[in-house]
Formats: sequence, C-alpha cells, structure tokens
Amino acid sequence: MKVLGPNEVGTGILIEHDGYISPNDPTNKKLISEAMSGLDFMGELVLFAVLQKYGVPNKNGRIYPESILRRENDNYQSVIQKSSALSELNHPSSSLIDLDRVSHSILETWWDGNVLMGKVKIYTSPGWKKMGIISCKGDQAANLLMNGASLGISSRGVGSLKKVNEQNIVQDDFEIVCFDLVSSPSTPGAYIFANLEDRDQFQEEEGPIVEPQTNKMKSLMNNLNTFLGK
Repeated sequence: MKVLGPNEVGTGILIEHDGYISPNDPTNKKLISEAMSGLDFMGELVLFAVLQKYGVPNKNGRIYPESILRRENDNYQSVIQKSSALSELNHPSSSLIDLDRVSHSILETWWDGNVLMGKVKIYTSPGWKKMGIISCKGDQAANLLMNGASLGISSRGVGSLKKVNEQNIVQDDFEIVCFDLVSSPSTPGAYIFANLEDRDQFQEEEGPIVEPQTNKMKSLMNNLNTFLGK
C-alpha cells in the first residue's frame, strides 16, 4: 500500500509525526536520572505524550475530524488492554508492525479537549538494563533519551484523504495502526514528556505550523561513555 505524501489525496498509509519525548522536563529528568543511577536500568522508562489532535491542520496538510479520531481511540483500547499496542523506532513503508523494530508500547490514552494524550513505555533489553549495551530498538531510543535527545511520536494508520474546501480531510475509512518514534512531529504542539504540567511549554499557535524550539534543551549527560565512566 502506498504511503501518501503531504497534500496528497487518495487511499493509502497515513503517517503523521505527532509527538515528542523531552528528556529535560522535570519529571522525565528525574525518571531518567534514577534509571541511570549506578548503572541500574531495571526501572521502567515510562513517559507522557501528545499523540494526536482533531480539527487542527498538521504539517502534512491533513485534518482529522473529531468523530473519526475518537472512534479510532475507542477501538485502540482493546489493543492496549491486550498489551498489543506495540510501535516501532522510525516509520516503515508498511501498515504492518515489524517485531524486529518494536521499541515501545502505548500503556494508556485519554482526551484533554481535542488532544489525545498517552503514556508510553520504552522497551529495553537485559543487556541495556545491566550494562548499558545496545541490542534492540528500545535500547537505541533509551540511549538517545539519556544523551539528552528529544524524540517524536508519530501516528501510523491506513485510510483515505479527500480535499474539501482546499483542506485535506481524513475520511471515515481511517484505521489507526500505532504510534511510532520519530525525529520530528507534524501535529502542532504534540510532544512527549513525563510531567503533565509541562505540556504547556510545547503548545504552538494554530494556523501556520512551525517547529518547536528545542535548541535550549540541555543534555542530561554529555554522552554515554561519560556515563559509563569511559
């Protein structure tokens, strides 16, 4: 199935870069710092995210209607309850989830106005937890976060787009697949963070959509070698 590009209409895979993980907001910083303490990575790495928004144009020029996004979130609850809400590091050109690329899962979602919020668990390996060895996609994501990188959350689904009054509207056949980790978001103000109170710092003006400013974010550590004492 074809991946639909920005401002393209028709039927295919719809990919939206919709969120961010910030390792430098207060709660995330505390969580990651505790995980780093004494090379003890055994604790879970669980963060908060803005997953999607309805009624707001994103950077791909698409608008998700409220009824469709609420319906798909309701359907996604059964996936979450079965612990099957798996997602990948980076988007593939497929509607299928590749288990070799799974890096995290969605533990919970809820609505805050027109914003779909979520709780995200990063999957790390025993090698990472014991010695900081990177052997899977979740380890890669954790390593980036612990080096101070901001990671995006991006929805992946299948369906069709129709141009209505010069706007590309997601149609009723849309089905959500997952929420992947990516490098940048397309939904305005959609970021991942660990402290819900810090969400406001990621809000953006509606209308012309701009990238959030991340150059002021400080790294939790200079690099993994420093952390490992090398």
